[in-house]
Amino acid sequence: MDNTNKPLAAVSTRRDFIKKTSTAAAVVATTNLFKTPVYGQNQAPSTGRTIGANDRITVAVIGLGVGIGQNHLKGIHDNESANNVQVVAACDLFSKRRDWAKNKDNCGLADADVYLEYRKVLDRKDVDAVVIATHDPWHSTISINALDAGKHVYCEKPMSRYLGEAFMVHDAVKRTGKTFQIGSQGCSAGGWQKCAELVSGGKIGTLVWAQGYYCRNSVGGEWNSNPFNLDPDYDKPENIDWETWQKPVHKHTPFNPDAFHRWRKYYPYCAGVLGDLAPHRLHPLMLASGNPEFPVRVTSLGTRNVHADRNTPDTIEREVPEHQQLLAEFPSGYLITLTCGTVNAKSPGFVVYGHKATLNIGDGGNRIELVPEREFSEEIDPATMDGMQPEDIRVHEKNFFDCIRSGKPTNANSDLAVRVQTVISLAEMSNRLNTMCLFDEKTRTITDGSGKKIEAITYGTLPES
Repeated sequence: MDNTNKPLAAVSTRRDFIKKTSTAAAVVATTNLFKTPVYGQNQAPSTGRTIGANDRITVAVIGLGVGIGQNHLKGIHDNESANNVQVVAACDLFSKRRDWAKNKDNCGLADADVYLEYRKVLDRKDVDAVVIATHDPWHSTISINALDAGKHVYCEKPMSRYLGEAFMVHDAVKRTGKTFQIGSQGCSAGGWQKCAELVSGGKIGTLVWAQGYYCRNSVGGEWNSNPFNLDPDYDKPENIDWETWQKPVHKHTPFNPDAFHRWRKYYPYCAGVLGDLAPHRLHPLMLASGNPEFPVRVTSLGTRNVHADRNTPDTIEREVPEHQQLLAEFPSGYLITLTCGTVNAKSPGFVVYGHKATLNIGDGGNRIELVPEREFSEEIDPATMDGMQPEDIRVHEKNFFDCIRSGKPTNANSDLAVRVQTVISLAEMSNRLNTMCLFDEKTRTITDGSGKKIEAITYGTLPES
């Protein structure tokens, strides 16, 4: 079945940073640079419960998609004793997933603790923290509403669908003082933390560049197969609140199960590999610098020439690229090149290059090889560091809970997340608008190479939004 032309039927320092973002917020308010709507009732921030070192943390999961949302719910439930937490509620727009949460083999929640509407979860005084695992357009709204309701927030990557929303979430974190973690679990791997320590300690000299990859392959197209298969027995309008699901996006369409399950393929709901795969690599690579910065220049190219979707007869061809690369430059001169693809799975590896030495990082973040440059071999000794904590979603969740109790920043906090989202959003703009994007963090303005201002894309900016 050839769907090539078929339209989608439903488709520095913390103090300095705070000072800069406060100034930028005033500029944004004046210029109305980011015209991003946030759907939800405005409310005065609530402080929430003060949680002591030995207090049990109560958790709700919002969004129970097969894979990540259900993984969070069951994983947190299974580790309740170890982390001194309790899952008390869950929410999803799909009746089948709500039933899944009630099953005793999964989480065994009572009927009264499983919701269709997320605001009912936030209204509960006995919920201390929420895990947000919805599709991307709802990340910012629910994060902001949850923070203002006094909840600590673990939000799956990416931080938001568009750039303006990311700054709104970041500002809400600062305004409320609540704990925030983005779901890029590589940031809790020991190797990336050690990289940041080595770079900050001058062990590899001035940072030059870094490379990272997240590449996959499939016959029928990424996100078309399990766990994204259609479910004809349940994929019916009466079982899915489609109106709420697509509310934030500009392009509202009739009910479409393909878009609901395989939303990562369509621009209104996702930036494709930039939104789904790139955050897993960008967060650790920027963390590894020891001093994550906003980018000053970003460019990106995306291609879609394999057309793997054509091998899956019950789907529509994706709008997003199958393969994408980005290049980001930071004020210090540090460059990051990142490749994400769905049509070839080979990857050279993860490397951070300094003037004096290079760091090769194991795929799971559990191993580092320090290789001195020949010119500095007498100054720096080679070293191999094995056995560090590998990337693990359970460890990342535990870091979130530990930081709620201690008040310390999480491994993937909002300061890091908003910088990463800036790279991701500018990369999407670069590819879709066919231009290089320059960014001024003080004013949050975007320009092209000629100095012409570019409005940040958001809902309604482009046809597929």
